[in-house]
Amino acid sequence: MKEKGVSLDFEKRFEENANMKGRSFRVLHMLYKGQFVKLFISVIFYLFKHSPVWVLPIVTANLINFVADPGEKDLSILWINGILITVVIIQNIPTHVLHISFMSKAIRHVEAGLRSTLIRKLQHLSISYHSELRSGKLQAKVLRDVEMIEIMSKQMIVGVLPAVLNVLVAIIITLNRSFTVASFFILSIPISIVIVYFFRGIIRRRNREFRKEIEEMSGQVAETVEMIPVTRAHGLQQVEINKIDSMLHNVRGKGYMLDRVEAFFGSSNWVSFQLFQVMCLFFTIYLAYNGQIPVGDVVMYQAYFAQILMSITALINVYPQLAKGFESIHSVSEILFANENEEYVGKRKVTNLAGQFTFEKVYFQYRDTDKHVLSDLNLHVKSGECIAFVGESGAGKSTILNLTTGFYQPTSGRIVIDNIPMDEMDIMNYRQQIAVVPQNTILFSGSIKENITYGLAKVSEEEVQQAVIMANLQSVIDDLPDGIDTKIGEHGGRLSGGQRQRIAIARAFIRNPHVIILDEATSALDNNSEYLIQQSMKQLIKGRTTFIVAHRLSTIRDADRIVVMKNGRCIEMGTFQELMEKEGEFYRLNEMQQVGI
Repeated sequence: MKEKGVSLDFEKRFEENANMKGRSFRVLHMLYKGQFVKLFISVIFYLFKHSPVWVLPIVTANLINFVADPGEKDLSILWINGILITVVIIQNIPTHVLHISFMSKAIRHVEAGLRSTLIRKLQHLSISYHSELRSGKLQAKVLRDVEMIEIMSKQMIVGVLPAVLNVLVAIIITLNRSFTVASFFILSIPISIVIVYFFRGIIRRRNREFRKEIEEMSGQVAETVEMIPVTRAHGLQQVEINKIDSMLHNVRGKGYMLDRVEAFFGSSNWVSFQLFQVMCLFFTIYLAYNGQIPVGDVVMYQAYFAQILMSITALINVYPQLAKGFESIHSVSEILFANENEEYVGKRKVTNLAGQFTFEKVYFQYRDTDKHVLSDLNLHVKSGECIAFVGESGAGKSTILNLTTGFYQPTSGRIVIDNIPMDEMDIMNYRQQIAVVPQNTILFSGSIKENITYGLAKVSEEEVQQAVIMANLQSVIDDLPDGIDTKIGEHGGRLSGGQRQRIAIARAFIRNPHVIILDEATSALDNNSEYLIQQSMKQLIKGRTTFIVAHRLSTIRDADRIVVMKNGRCIEMGTFQELMEKEGEFYRLNEMQQVGI
């Protein structure tokens, strides 16, 4: 429940700040809202745990100056400096643990919240959005990009912040000792700014190119894995291997170009600051030679300048990692700020769905096309009526089912359910009262029972058993080693197509729905199983509004009405017998099936 609250909070933030899309730093700031106290405490403990680095050069200088002129110094200086540095070093253990603990709490909170928010957002985005974005790309965003944001967050706290503090502390201590040397130190800062400014644009561009290639490859790999049975069946393994190799070649090329830019960036930085450090050494020796500073201070200044250079080098070297992180923020923002949410946003709830449907002059076309998939569809369906849609591929049959499910909204016209316009209905409440058996059976890698009862909190064993019997699934379960608790593998890969479809049908049975939507629900069944399920379906659809898309016309003889679709239009309507007597399009389709065309 706590994680759900976190993701809801994140989701609300993104909805309220939609204008932040493309502003990666502001998005990062928004992600960490509420965690700044933990980060501040972490910084305080960092100051304590890192203090030996700042104290040691002072102690070293004091001891060298003591040795250089022992006659004028008391031996107690040696003991005081020894005790001081010992205590400062030992306290590093508890303060370091506390520093990391508070930092980790903040970062892990954001990481978990961001992943949860991405998943919630994906559940709310429209079907059309998902149909245009490959699953591999989504996985890359949820897994790789969130990981890159986490790494960047850590780098900012354990890399950027300490480096900035090191520079400030070193300059402040040096200013306290010698304004001349401190001024020399400060001159090193503009060099780092110039180097970052010079490389910033090309590093960002190379990161974006590399990230897009990784997403394309992730999508292709996911598709290749799905296609393995088809690939093997047609002997096309080498074609798929060549396709992946081509994409890997692109990824390798973009990665190589990114690595070269980062290498040139790092080496330019290293050479510049090594030369500057050598200059610092000669400069402080010259001051000591003229008696302007003690000999021991040369070591101290050299140590502090080394800290400044190392810190600036760390800032510059971490910049490519930060660039990757900000590019990943840009990537996940494409989902988080996407406004293509669920098509329907109505609030009216229907307590007891009767199942009366009216399609009024419904037109529909997919985005980025001018062609209407449905044109001027007018249809009134009575409560409890069974309507079958037939026609050639692309006639608009499945589109009607998608509209009925609420996956899409009509381009024009409207759908009215129980005298309530569909765009006013609470779509979640509506869907909880219907059952859908899609053309492509969708199962997850759990047990048969888990797949049948998916989404139902309380289901009795009797209800499960009844659904199994109604779907003609008992014989399948009896042959499995663990019965109904047998794990079926990813997407039900251990079962045949017909067995998977029967599980999907059992999932529909157990919901006791008010409306049933069957899209080629028996297409993968053999004749005997299809006959048995047809008998069970007669019991299932009795008194329930049912929409059926069927390829085998013989399976819809008992439908109350058959709607014949062609080129997105209803050209015929009637019972099986009426349409056969009419000898129109339906008669032609039936005759073609009879002769096996």
